[in-house]
Amino acid sequence: MSGEPLRDVIARHGLQASKALGQNFILDRQLLARIAAIPGPLESETVYEVGPGPGGLTAALLAAGAHVVAVERDRRFAPALAELQQQFPSKLELIEADALGVDEREVAEAGARVVSNLPYNVGTALLLRWLTTPWPPWWKSLTLMFQKEVAERIVAAPNTSAYGRLSVLAQWRCDCRIAMRLSRSAFVPPPKVASAVVHITPRESAAGVDPKRIEQVTEAAFGQRRKMLRSSLKSLPGALQALEELGIDPERRAETLSVAEFVQIARSLS
Repeated sequence: MSGEPLRDVIARHGLQASKALGQNFILDRQLLARIAAIPGPLESETVYEVGPGPGGLTAALLAAGAHVVAVERDRRFAPALAELQQQFPSKLELIEADALGVDEREVAEAGARVVSNLPYNVGTALLLRWLTTPWPPWWKSLTLMFQKEVAERIVAAPNTSAYGRLSVLAQWRCDCRIAMRLSRSAFVPPPKVASAVVHITPRESAAGVDPKRIEQVTEAAFGQRRKMLRSSLKSLPGALQALEELGIDPERRAETLSVAEFVQIARSLS
């Protein structure tokens, strides 16, 4: 890693974080190295990174031995990232594109690790896409920075205010944990809220469950989370009958159901 502080790289290239693109930069190299270490040893691993910006986390991943495929739509960062390419010949592949339009299976090797300080405005959409990809997924693990509130929703347990659709879709075939919490002051500019890094690893998919069904069930159940299941699920053909067969009280609300109970409902509808 070059000795030039990231703050100086940003100043030299006249870069500023774009609020419209949900950008916030981390400048502390030690902190970036700790984030890069969360997935484990990266020597000879392929890492897929979305929104590298000026390349702080990218440099930490490259220094850890990874081959990095980085997707950045903001052309302002191209010169700073090109300098990183020169420092790490053949280790950094840059794709200028909107990450929502990229087919990751084409650009990243199967078994890639995803490590990213995700832009706030696309983070949840990308996570949902990666969670609902054909299983086993193309990725080996996801190490993702989110606003703290989103991170807490991903790992939330039933009967908590944070528990919802994202919790179930993340946990029904993945292990999820909050690996690190970051204060607002870790970023430039400081965002309005604290952040957290979530680490997600895939498990075997539950047998006999169509992923589309669990998406439909959670969308209906949590779409009107204050309503009882008999009301929120009535628009889903066969759902109320499934509740009866499974012995799940239709007067319960969505946030009281365990992930396993959502899997049972989806299985009976699959």
